Amino acid sequence: MTIRNARTGGQILIDQLVAQGVERVTCVPGESYLAALDALHDSRIDVMICRAEGGAAMMAEAYGKLTGRPGICFVTRGPGSTNASHGVHIAMQDSTPMILFVGQVDTGMREREAFQELDYKAVFGTMAKWAVEIDRPDRIPELVARAFRVALQGRPGPVVISLPENMLTETAAVADAPRVEPAISWPAPADLERLAAMIANAKAPIAILGGSGWTAESAAGVARLAERFDLPVATSFRRASLIDADHSHYAGDLGIGPSPNLKARVTGADVILLIGGRLSEMPSASYTLLDIPVPSQKLIHVHPGSEEVGRVYQPALAIQAAPAAFAAAVESLKPTTTPTWKGEAAKAHADYLAWTETPRELPGPFQYGKVVTWLRDRLPKDAIVCNGAGNYAGWLHRHHRFHTFAAQLAPTSGSMDYGVPAAVLAKRQFPDRVVVAFAGDGCFLMNGQEFATAVQYDAAIIVIVIDNAQYGTIRMHQERDYPGRVIGTQLRNPDFALYAKAFGGHGEQVERTEEFAPAFERALASGKPAILHCLLDPRAISVAKNFVPQEKTS
Repeated sequence: MTIRNARTGGQILIDQLVAQGVERVTCVPGESYLAALDALHDSRIDVMICRAEGGAAMMAEAYGKLTGRPGICFVTRGPGSTNASHGVHIAMQDSTPMILFVGQVDTGMREREAFQELDYKAVFGTMAKWAVEIDRPDRIPELVARAFRVALQGRPGPVVISLPENMLTETAAVADAPRVEPAISWPAPADLERLAAMIANAKAPIAILGGSGWTAESAAGVARLAERFDLPVATSFRRASLIDADHSHYAGDLGIGPSPNLKARVTGADVILLIGGRLSEMPSASYTLLDIPVPSQKLIHVHPGSEEVGRVYQPALAIQAAPAAFAAAVESLKPTTTPTWKGEAAKAHADYLAWTETPRELPGPFQYGKVVTWLRDRLPKDAIVCNGAGNYAGWLHRHHRFHTFAAQLAPTSGSMDYGVPAAVLAKRQFPDRVVVAFAGDGCFLMNGQEFATAVQYDAAIIVIVIDNAQYGTIRMHQERDYPGRVIGTQLRNPDFALYAKAFGGHGEQVERTEEFAPAFERALASGKPAILHCLLDPRAISVAKNFVPQEKTS
């Protein structure tokens, strides 16, 4: 390694990002990291200026999902970091590589509760894979390289790096660290032999795909494995784009309110091949699909993180391997006899198509389910579809069909306000692909200001705001658990079409089903970021049911 001439800490830091192949960063500027911003000025890194730290962090997390390399976000100290925390939390629960750089007070002022001072190791200690403060500029290459390795290796996740203000302006002569490529764990040959034997001896096996660390090639490789063994394949919550929905072996997604036939197929399986995922609360129907700690099904758990294998479910066969390594290793596996369950994958796929095909009739003139099925047929197969959290996402998850790897950007953590910032980043990353964000009226206004970021960078996303004038998910729970006692869920909303126009985008309001298709085509043709404000009857409380209005609400 070559020692370079003395540079400021800010210059050393940005040079490390260049060495790691970082192509863009998201940020909200702050005086606590001005030296790093100044160094970015002379780099070739694309700097995306965002309107709030939460949106900036979510964009970085979306970058990690789309590319497999850590998304990079810069925020200022104190409230800047806490605003960004929900992006870090998403990255942790979604197993997404991400690095958050946070400004910090001068080292000579620490422990005095100086202006916006926080202990970032304490604040992010349970939310990130690693939190560290860099005290000396000569240690920046060492610790940034380590951060990339921690974010990428094993179960991917977020790292938080605190940058004291004076450290960024001090100088040091130090060599740059080389680009980090993560160490990848591979299955042992003996484990592959056991896996093949367990599947061969099964009577009702199923594969479930989830987690992160996938590539388009590894997803295709696992699909070929399923074809050879005639395995039905399900996807975990909000991981539907790990296999083409048109694939003959796709059985559907294990999300909230899954298909009863798929749920029965999982509980009735004798062998489950779980690849990449954790089968946590949402996809496991609140930990009811598998017994804990020892499932009644024989569980083959393939996961890149040793700490996750056996954490909840004790597997019959544990394989520590990244999805890409696993897919490559099983390429030569072939059945030696005709499977006894032959034909079950085709039945599972037929069940999936039947479950997702026809939406139910809703109260009111806007039939949201029909709009989703129209988009399902209209959107290009490589379109990227994003959403946050809320009951509005239920229609999307049930009736839309994903065809291309990484075409779904959605938080398994269930964070609201994710769809818009994720869509902005996706369009910036893939300007030639159609990018659509779904948001509820409550969801949208938590990060709707990032529509201004879309306008600033000519990121022509289409945001579909489903407005039922309430926090619908919470209203649904209230109707179930406290009928007749609704409180705190009603919303009075602005005209979101005018909101779009105020920022310089395209906006239209949609009140009836037949108005949607031409409005969508006009939005697409405008070449601008667009919002389609769709008015949904408040009684359409979820994809599965309506509610009966109460006389008194608060």
